Amino acid sequence: MKNEPVEIADAGLQPERTIFAWNRTMVSFLVVSAVFLRWLPHYGIGMILLIAVSSSMALGILLSQRARYRRMALGVRHEKVQADVVAVLMTTLALCALGGYALFLVLGPN
Repeated sequence: MKNEPVEIADAGLQPERTIFAWNRTMVSFLVVSAVFLRWLPHYGIGMILLIAVSSSMALGILLSQRARYRRMALGVRHEKVQADVVAVLMTTLALCALGGYALFLVLGPN
């Protein structure tokens, strides 16, 4: 029963929009990883941590998409959709940490 597809009444609406938003977030993390990779020769080995964190966030989003969609589809069916507060907080914390550490590497002691 857990892996069965969930039929939803509003196909193309809430669950799909949510997944598309998370896909854009995932792509943004991958783009940021590429930028950090480009900075590697200029700012040194400290960039490896930034690349690892941003790539890990993208991978985490990718791996959680199916469960997120299922939860959203069931929520629409039962008219009880709840926000994924933990995922949003983790994403926000990761972005703040990435930005702070990147600023430290770029502007820090030379």
